[in-house]
Amino acid sequence: MKKKLLWFVSLFIVIVVSGVVYFFANGSTSAVGPDFHNPIFEPVIADPSIIKAEDGLFYAYGTEDNWGDGMGARVVPIVRSENLVDWDYVGEAFTEKPSWKEDGGIWAPDIVYFNDQYYLYYSQSTWGDSNPAIGVATSDSPAGPFEDQGKLFDSIEIGVNNSIDPQFFVDEDGTPYIFWGSWYGIWGIELSEDGFDYIGEKFQIASTDFEAPYIIKRDGYYHFFGSKGSCCEGQFSQYRVAVGRSESLKGPYLDKEGNDIVNSSGTLLLSGGEQFVGPGHNAIVTDDAGQDWIVYHAIDKDNPWIGGGATRRPLMLDKVIWEDGWPTIFGGVPGEGIQEGPIIK
Repeated sequence: MKKKLLWFVSLFIVIVVSGVVYFFANGSTSAVGPDFHNPIFEPVIADPSIIKAEDGLFYAYGTEDNWGDGMGARVVPIVRSENLVDWDYVGEAFTEKPSWKEDGGIWAPDIVYFNDQYYLYYSQSTWGDSNPAIGVATSDSPAGPFEDQGKLFDSIEIGVNNSIDPQFFVDEDGTPYIFWGSWYGIWGIELSEDGFDYIGEKFQIASTDFEAPYIIKRDGYYHFFGSKGSCCEGQFSQYRVAVGRSESLKGPYLDKEGNDIVNSSGTLLLSGGEQFVGPGHNAIVTDDAGQDWIVYHAIDKDNPWIGGGATRRPLMLDKVIWEDGWPTIFGGVPGEGIQEGPIIK
């Protein structure tokens, strides 16, 4: 009897010691992210693009905007974070605005690490512009400054009206593409090896009620995220995000009902809620636990405007929940209240 009791005591000690060793080696038995609430940065990071840089930090880039603080327009503001929820302002991507187009703001930048450099694809346009264009700049640092490499194409040259909102994508075979478009279809075209020119023929993947394309690949499917509605009407904004998916990068992208989104509106993912409206122009980032998060801008109903009558569009973050191979957001609206944040080791 004493021998059996001694054996149980020894086993208990081994289990306890093992647990203590595991705890101190791993910090805890289950990692959790920091608490946060939306927005994660304000007053403005509109049309956000995000990257985890080679230095291990996250950088987000936004449309040229006047923040109403007397500093004038920031030409692609950059913010930086260690954990995706606490952000600091870094500065502007450009020391001088690209001058190859006479007029236009620098809108909707897309950041990528390619050919051992940081590439920043951007739109240059004004409201009602008859010939918007897309350009590219490069830098050795995610914080910039970026050196402009000039125009990739303009709307007349490429044959697509309102050619803005670029997204760079490298397919699994290493071929680079650019996707773009706003209210005249979402289009794609192959790029040259240096990413400074386009080659081949353009192809359409989504209908004329989309803009701000964003594509990721998950579990054998290419998932398309696109924005719809009015982005910039303050508390009255109807901006929202819809999705489709395809087995091929070039499409067809189908909604949940099997309709080609070249001829349909996609499956609604994210729309206005009780406190925040106009969510859209998203990017996707993945934390160290493999959890996807959607980064986007939205509008606080209680604080919708900024100096000069512009819409105030702060930076937002929500968890992407995958259900039956489709992305979903809890409640289908921007998250409110305290949430558990991304896990960053």
